[in-house]
Amino acid sequence: MLPYNKKLVKNAQELRKNMTPEEKHLWYDFLKNLPMNVRRQHNVENYIVDFYIAEKKIAIEVDGIQHTSDENKKSDSERDAALARWGIKTLRYSNKSIKQSFSAVAQDILDNLGIGFEELKNRTPHPPSKLGPPSPTGEGKNLRKENGK
Repeated sequence: MLPYNKKLVKNAQELRKNMTPEEKHLWYDFLKNLPMNVRRQHNVENYIVDFYIAEKKIAIEVDGIQHTSDENKKSDSERDAALARWGIKTLRYSNKSIKQSFSAVAQDILDNLGIGFEELKNRTPHPPSKLGPPSPTGEGKNLRKENGK
């Protein structure tokens, strides 16, 4: 079992109630429909990750503009390293990529989970309405910054 900070439980509950528009979009239009348990605002060690898929040990972070500052990039890198020590892979997506290239973000998550789009459609009783197959032109390539790289 992963360690968590009991002092952050209330904060995580508040964050679940007050998700950003991009977090809501990712949750309601995609992650909620995955054939595995996805936890919102999950407490790991001294951090709260936006989404966590325990079965695959994958954390998904939705980054606003504040994450582009040098100070926050350093903090994000330290956080990703701390999660990696527990075997957790962090996938980071900007608000902009979720707004402008949602299908590509969803496809990247599926790729990291080892699930194909067709498999998801067949396994999900109500497939995500706003999700289509990946763009044949490669829209959204390099949207994700993985573990600070």
